[in-house]
Amino acid sequence: MAGGTHPRFGSLQYWPRKRAEKAIPSVNWDVVKGDGKTDSILGFIAYKVGMGTALVKDSTDKSMTQGKKIYIPVTVLETPNMKIYSVRFYKNNKVLKDVVVSNDKELKRIILAPRQPKNLDSEAPKEFDDLRLIMYSMPSQTSIKKTPDLIELAVEAKDKLAFAKSMAGKEISLKDFLKYSLLDARGLTKGKGLVGPVKRMGIGLKAHKSEKGVRRPGTLGPWHPAHTSFRVAMAGQLGMFSRVIYNNKVIGSGTISEKNINPKSGFKQYGNINSSYILLKGSVQGPQKRQILLTPSFRPTKTMAKKKYELVELEL
Repeated sequence: MAGGTHPRFGSLQYWPRKRAEKAIPSVNWDVVKGDGKTDSILGFIAYKVGMGTALVKDSTDKSMTQGKKIYIPVTVLETPNMKIYSVRFYKNNKVLKDVVVSNDKELKRIILAPRQPKNLDSEAPKEFDDLRLIMYSMPSQTSIKKTPDLIELAVEAKDKLAFAKSMAGKEISLKDFLKYSLLDARGLTKGKGLVGPVKRMGIGLKAHKSEKGVRRPGTLGPWHPAHTSFRVAMAGQLGMFSRVIYNNKVIGSGTISEKNINPKSGFKQYGNINSSYILLKGSVQGPQKRQILLTPSFRPTKTMAKKKYELVELEL
């Protein structure tokens, strides 16, 4: 009997399959752009709360459910305010200078901040190509932890230095960032630890009379070359990988003071939301309390951009 052919098991698009080095992935800010109309930061740190079901009115033009109320799955993310730690200046694609403008006591948990912050007016270099903001979240406003998360964010503004001066020392809320209907969610997936090749790479089980194991590959390779290729499906790390979920539609946002969406017993594995929140259509990678970096859509599609939903009710 002739053997059947099929594509290989286990995609080689993501390699190596190992744990990510950082909780929040770095971003190539050269390709992430805003709307070009307003001055704003191009990223915001959120924390995954959980999922729920939203009853929305579909106002999408030429949709089969246009004008009707439909149910869609949504992900709830808590978005506490952020502040600027330092302003980083670039010259010829290299860091020219870092000007620290904040020394809040929360920063002592992760970094050795100077006793006195510097004045951006006097410390800013005269010539530079670009500047970015080193910002930190304020999870003390939530119920999950106190240690802030640091991230380098790009700025979209006509005068970036003037924008940085205006935002230094202030708390930046979700409203200052949320000017886009489509967002990309960058973060780490759930960690699974050491996993066998069947679950990790998707290979099939061998016949029941096979020797030396059923849940393992039939061969690790030929006699020569006398080494094992990295392409062979083997046990190893699964999860805690850096991934990007593109084109997440924003269903709604708000603060707990405006509208309390907390269930009576709180969100499972999370607790209660204490600050602002955002609702995204569909699922987002990672478990509860995982850091998620929200950025404007890198490659928006016409199909997702034209969709319009009006939030009617949220079921959690």
